[in-house]
Amino acid sequence: MILPIYTYGQPVLRKVAEDIAPDYPDLKELIANMFETMDHADGVGLAAPQIGLPIRVVVINLDVLSDDLPEYKGFRKAFINAHILEVSGEEESMEEGCLSLPGIHETVKRGNKIHVQYLDENLEAHDEVVEGYLARVMQHEFDHLEGKMFIDHLSPLRKQMIKGKLNALLKGKAHCTYRVKTVKK
Repeated sequence: MILPIYTYGQPVLRKVAEDIAPDYPDLKELIANMFETMDHADGVGLAAPQIGLPIRVVVINLDVLSDDLPEYKGFRKAFINAHILEVSGEEESMEEGCLSLPGIHETVKRGNKIHVQYLDENLEAHDEVVEGYLARVMQHEFDHLEGKMFIDHLSPLRKQMIKGKLNALLKGKAHCTYRVKTVKK
């Protein structure tokens, strides 16, 4: 089922998400719905707060980029109770966008290496060091679990320059091809 994506200004996007118990109701269905919602919106990642749930569940699909990044062929994973323990490596700048911030794309600096712990869809524990583009996507999505968005990494000047776009989102003016839940209708 395709779910509406919550846009900038929704309080759930600024809450720190909670870990879930292994017996969380309908978890497999939730993950399937998140993948369907993300795919429909042409995203590469989606965090549960973006569909209104303050829980630590993220889905990432990098297979859609495998023509340009063949190492991600078949990469389609769910991350449950994910936590970044450390960000390291070189800081790299890259443009980012977000399904919760339609129409806004900005350059963000992030470390290119992270140490992360999470459970997969089968509730098996992982403790990994991840590098490169996947590390960036994970940082972006896991930020949502901490109540943060990529715009929080921008300089005050860049934030000021996109203030009009952010205010439009707060007024319920989201221009995108997927269903959204804005603050005001």
